[in-house]
Amino acid sequence: MNTPNKITLARLILIPFIVFFYLATFIPYGRLVSALLFIIACLTDFLDGYLARKNNQVTTLGKFFDSIADKVLVMTGMILIISVQISYNGGDAVANVPMESIVYPTWLGVACVIIMLAREFIISALRQIAASKGVILAADKGGKIKATAQFVVVSLYMIYAFVLTDLVSVGDGNRVIAIINFIMMLLLVITTLLTVYSGVSYLIRNKKVFSVEKKVALTYIGEEDEEEEKEVKQDKTEQNNSTIKKDKK
Repeated sequence: MNTPNKITLARLILIPFIVFFYLATFIPYGRLVSALLFIIACLTDFLDGYLARKNNQVTTLGKFFDSIADKVLVMTGMILIISVQISYNGGDAVANVPMESIVYPTWLGVACVIIMLAREFIISALRQIAASKGVILAADKGGKIKATAQFVVVSLYMIYAFVLTDLVSVGDGNRVIAIINFIMMLLLVITTLLTVYSGVSYLIRNKKVFSVEKKVALTYIGEEDEEEEKEVKQDKTEQNNSTIKKDKK
């Protein structure tokens, strides 16, 4: 196993710790630790890809392994932010009356997460169909942008959960909390729309997979792979031209 794949494996190993610290409310600043671990895991996604390209260690196993690790990480984070109730001391600043408030996952937030998870399952199914026909589908730039947006919004939600549970005290304004809730939900909706757009674009661009019957050795996806194919074709053309010239001589 090369270094990029080891980094990908480390991302998977971090996931149980992310879940533990997020749910372990008896640990001081546990949700902050969970958020930091999640951010570190997200950064490893960019690191393993960078090292794989830099050291020419891009492999078929690495592409599938990286995709699985990304999906498990994102799914874990999304399920955590919609399934765990976040409580904080809202209170009444005027009457100085303590009051516990609970931020429930709204129906819109749950719907957004379901849509994003459905997109991941659909794309995974497409890749399995492609693999059965000898076609390898790696991630494209739209998918990377989508993944980055998901990483960011889940990280923000985790940090927000830490702020509410560990930093917000009695007397803090509920109006500010309501405004932040709205902003966070807006970010989640935007990320959902971006996820749907990238998924539909991916399906349209690779619809030819459904018409491929014979197993063929084909690697496709992403502008980098297309450039590689162009360079190979150009080299072959130049070689053929030089061979023709030699034959004429």
